[in-house]
Amino acid sequence: MSPTPGILYVTMQPHPSLPSSQFHDWYNNEHGPTRLRLPFFTNGFRYRAADISPENGASDSNPEWMAIYDVTDMHELTQPTYMSLRSPPAKSQREIETMAQITVDRKMYDLLDSKESPNFQGLEDVQHEGKPETGNVIIAVTMRLKPGVSRSVLDKWYTEEHTPLLSKIPGWLRTRRFVTAAIDGRKDDDDSANEYFALHEFAPQNGLGTSEELKVATSTKWYQEIMTEKLSEGRRRMYGLYYTFGAAPRDLASLESPDSKPFTSGDKRTTTFPAQISSSSTSKPTSSESTSTGPAIGSFVTTPDGAILPFRLEGSTSPNAPLIVLSNSILVSHEIWDLFLTSFFSHTPNKKYRILRYNTRGRTDSSIANSSEPITVDLLAQDIISLLDALRVPQAAAVIGVSLGGATALRVGMSFPGRVACFVACDTNAKAPPTNRKAWGERIEMAEKDAASSTSSTSPSSSSFSEKDGKSRIVGPSLAEATVRRWFTEQSYSTSEILPRIEAVKDMVHRNGLDGFRRSVEALYEYDFGAEMEAFEGRGAFVVGEGDWALPKGMQEMARRLGMKGAMGMGGKAPLKVVPGAGHLPMVERPEEVAGFVTECLEGRV
Repeated sequence: MSPTPGILYVTMQPHPSLPSSQFHDWYNNEHGPTRLRLPFFTNGFRYRAADISPENGASDSNPEWMAIYDVTDMHELTQPTYMSLRSPPAKSQREIETMAQITVDRKMYDLLDSKESPNFQGLEDVQHEGKPETGNVIIAVTMRLKPGVSRSVLDKWYTEEHTPLLSKIPGWLRTRRFVTAAIDGRKDDDDSANEYFALHEFAPQNGLGTSEELKVATSTKWYQEIMTEKLSEGRRRMYGLYYTFGAAPRDLASLESPDSKPFTSGDKRTTTFPAQISSSSTSKPTSSESTSTGPAIGSFVTTPDGAILPFRLEGSTSPNAPLIVLSNSILVSHEIWDLFLTSFFSHTPNKKYRILRYNTRGRTDSSIANSSEPITVDLLAQDIISLLDALRVPQAAAVIGVSLGGATALRVGMSFPGRVACFVACDTNAKAPPTNRKAWGERIEMAEKDAASSTSSTSPSSSSFSEKDGKSRIVGPSLAEATVRRWFTEQSYSTSEILPRIEAVKDMVHRNGLDGFRRSVEALYEYDFGAEMEAFEGRGAFVVGEGDWALPKGMQEMARRLGMKGAMGMGGKAPLKVVPGAGHLPMVERPEEVAGFVTECLEGRV
């Protein structure tokens, strides 16, 4: 059976008892993203009524809020994948309590026809996010036919007159027509029993006020005949775009209110921390009491090939604040950036940024259990694009990565110049050393000999399920000890302040999934960015620990080569920061120096 496209259309009027922050946090950070993760929802939008006035205020019969989701096949809304979301445990207690304080009218419609302007653009395209000129205004028209009137009468009028006249109104973008969905009880033998629904979309600047074209479209003889003789009911509402859902929660602003409360989803995959809650990302000693004073969200993104990427979003609550992505080395979690962020946010101008950090695929075995893709630097770079897409970020202000994350940041900068304004690559190589396969192979053997098995756990304040992997084989103590001995300098081992940080990193390595390690390390076996670096025409910078073996010399060469043949690139003068007293993870050993250099890069001072 061929699919039946349609929409899920919902109007809502919150009761006075429901705090606005709770309404928006639930809708934007729980309800909407949960639906957008399903493949048959191609988009989801929230609208706010533009026709509310003192004389016609918001009420249960005149709701202020509307949401609309495009569905590729309405039959999917009858299947367990979707239906399970509408009852516990997928439906959280918070959702139950929140929806009890909202008057909801939920309708399903099958698509009849659609006509678009050449200027129409799907607002679900992430490149439109945050651009007022690409928003829209929707006129929603609900109609019922009088008994004995055939739907063909309405179809003919729309097709031959009304839609063509509407399309002449300045700013018209699209008209779509719908009918009560078959799955919602449509009666094909009685057209008057069904509801007919039209959505007319216009640009923010339009002729819906007093344009001559609007007057013509609503004053013809045929129009008057339809309104007075053919319809038993008809209602028109006007809405303006309020919010576009993505496949991951991102609304930090709703968590600023004193009314906001922390939330953890039933599957432990999503956690929100309001501003008044201390939101340290980990109890490990790599962190300070709190990495930021504002709210935070911990959740996940599922990549197109099925990998799961847990993330943490924090920083500025402005929905369009510039975003910085932090990418880890192999064998660790995103908590390695805790102290870096404390230093970074201590510089007042940096409070304008949002920060996204995530656990690379392979951190846990479960993160790649549903993906059979070989892990390469190219795939890891695409993971960052998947994160940006889910969080609806057209372009990141910067991608900063260390070790394998540094190679990933470099690849993102070169492969997706339109999605990242600059990169900072730390302690990495432009080309995989020929010894990597053998060296890392020996480390895999070391981990396998430990044959460790443990139930990994996560602190209550960490990024949801990022470290929780159930019963699985992990890397174990031998490789953990060998790794940190190589990564950290002797000076750090003799510094009491840094010793707890080393132990925390060692614990991260110890708990990494063994199969995840085996597979993710393959990304380090073979890559070469040399020629692409020379032709690069964007912005980039480099950081390296002074004590990171041969990397300081290698990264000096990388800085020299970046953009040396590019017509508009760095001209072989890319900034390089050599961090004294640091080894392979300078953001752990010397976070202040790294944060200071990154700040200078962002401000264009280096």
